[in-house]
Amino acid sequence: MGETDAEVHTHQRSAHTATHDVERQVSSSNITTSTTTTTSTTTVGGEHPDAPLEDGAMRVEVLEEADSSPSTPRFIQDEGSWKRWKWVPYPVRRFCRAGVKWGKGPASPRGFKIEPLFPQVQHAPILLLDRFVPKRTHRVWLLFGYLAVWIVTFALVMRRGLADSEIEGWGLPSDIGCGAAYWSSGNECGLDGNNCRPFSGSGFAFKCPANCASYSVLNPRAVGNQEVLYEPLIVGGPSTADRDSSDAVYRGDSFICGAAVHAGVISNLQGGCGVVKLVGTQRNYASSTRNGISSYGFDSYFPLSITFEPGIDCSARDMRWPLLAISVVFSTVLSLFVTAPTTFFFTIFVGLYWTVGLATDPPTHVNIPALISRELGNFLPAMLAAWVMYDKMGVRRTLTGLTAQIEKTVLWLGGFWVGALTNHTFDFIPIQRLTPHDLEQQPGARAALAIIILVLLVIVASQIWFFRQEGRLIRYLQVYALFVTGLIVCLVLPDLKLRIHHYILALLLLPGTSMQTRPSLLYQGILLGFFVNGIARWGWDPILQTAYALQGDAQLGSPLPTILAPVIELATEGSNLTSSITFSWLAPPGVEYDGISVLVNDVERYRKYFTDDGDLSNSGNGNFTWTRKGKVADFENEYFRFAWMEGSSSEDYTKAGIWNREGEWVDMPPGPSRVRTRAEDVLDGYLSADLRRRKR
Repeated sequence: MGETDAEVHTHQRSAHTATHDVERQVSSSNITTSTTTTTSTTTVGGEHPDAPLEDGAMRVEVLEEADSSPSTPRFIQDEGSWKRWKWVPYPVRRFCRAGVKWGKGPASPRGFKIEPLFPQVQHAPILLLDRFVPKRTHRVWLLFGYLAVWIVTFALVMRRGLADSEIEGWGLPSDIGCGAAYWSSGNECGLDGNNCRPFSGSGFAFKCPANCASYSVLNPRAVGNQEVLYEPLIVGGPSTADRDSSDAVYRGDSFICGAAVHAGVISNLQGGCGVVKLVGTQRNYASSTRNGISSYGFDSYFPLSITFEPGIDCSARDMRWPLLAISVVFSTVLSLFVTAPTTFFFTIFVGLYWTVGLATDPPTHVNIPALISRELGNFLPAMLAAWVMYDKMGVRRTLTGLTAQIEKTVLWLGGFWVGALTNHTFDFIPIQRLTPHDLEQQPGARAALAIIILVLLVIVASQIWFFRQEGRLIRYLQVYALFVTGLIVCLVLPDLKLRIHHYILALLLLPGTSMQTRPSLLYQGILLGFFVNGIARWGWDPILQTAYALQGDAQLGSPLPTILAPVIELATEGSNLTSSITFSWLAPPGVEYDGISVLVNDVERYRKYFTDDGDLSNSGNGNFTWTRKGKVADFENEYFRFAWMEGSSSEDYTKAGIWNREGEWVDMPPGPSRVRTRAEDVLDGYLSADLRRRKR
């Protein structure tokens, strides 16, 4: 109603301020509009050109005068930011600028988020949990109880598999690995095989894991003049495929578990137990195909042979498949009901790690306590790596806010299981190790690698598109530039070889899945499975290894002895014939080779050190004579291989030359055949040696 003087003064000041703001806005509008016109046509309020100018019009004229100079070409304007790169051709710089501009993505980046298909179905587990267990405290206790049931069920089933029944007369079965054998390769059993005695009259009860039919040698192993490669080393068996296993006789260097599967003593799917016996020298080992395994034949004799005791009642089985089923069921239910990404990820990671390490793909071990000890040693650093992958490499981003419970279970958890079971799911790929030597010698490895690279390129291209849409491509390209630089540095380091293990592959590719899309869910799960399988099975093998470590059981590339034409002599004694063959050789190519080793039928029968007689000047000269006695009809083919010695170690052996049953000599083909025992077989060999000490 009535206003005070202060109020009137306030209203006047507000009105003055509002008027000034309106004039300023109009003035700014005039300036903006006038810049698009010429000076000669600029007027204020439509007045005469000679009329006095307002302040806004004056500013327009000044601006026009300032902008009246010719525009600077774009390529000159850009030179300022490229002063340090003037040596780079302009087309290259323009291409780089265009690439960076494209890589920054659209002006309005969008983050991808999975919208569940059939949301009512996929949200049902969440709604069910909200209805019956609404309180957080109750959910925590429910989770702990659920995990306790998982652990107890797993332990009870595993204990059932470990509860071996005693075999009457033989005792409890001893655990052996798929590569366990009585006889080691090359000359590791010593002269005349004395380190691998006894040859007969002994045996023991054994228990094998499942899936031993796929256990193969990774480099050639000599069987006479044959070479076994990427197949189980099984020599002999029943004389025909349909014969009973009671007459199955195998050469002593055959894998015991593989031979037991071949003979039908145990199941490849479930493993099992039996009794193996030593039966001494046997000859003419038959080849056959039984139970999915093809054995090799050998048409001569060997001092140590094995067979399996028939009629053994043994209930021991490998429980990997029941244990796998338990973990799959428990992890699936957990995935359907848990939405918290931290709880979900670390629970699944731990569960799958121990399932792989104890059941589906355990490393070679002597007993269960030793296996648990080994897995614990790898588990603690694996958990640190799991946190890095979750928090720093994109797993959290992928799982946060994800409510498509069924899709998460099928894609992410399903992919996790596929990667964790790589010894079964990817076993068909003919690539054992990503080393040049393996890719060169394994049939189909190069083609398989080419297909894998093409698939990866398609996946990488699709992931690049997703990253660009989210506006994160440049940052991730910088990360991968560091990865590539590091790999290049590793490649050029002297005396070291780069080896991409399972876990290294996962760590390299995992950042490229850090988004919430359906393909990323699948890729991320598979890569995490690779990581778990690699660590639980093989441990933290270094990314850089020496050539010797990577070589495994491959040839050394050492010089081979040059064998002169042998001298064959015949002598008749009544109805028997005595025949001898004498070998001599040229001197070794270097002083480091101080002896020679000769294998006859893959058994070392002669070892000579040149300095034993004290005459260093005559190093390398000597000869070796091998004699046959008996009837001509009883003679067999015999296979001879030669290698230089360096101290107590033998170098590469030659391929086998044959002194055939007719008494003629067949020269050995060129090239080496020496194969040393690979790391897993060494441990299995120690197991076998320990069993030999304890066998009956």
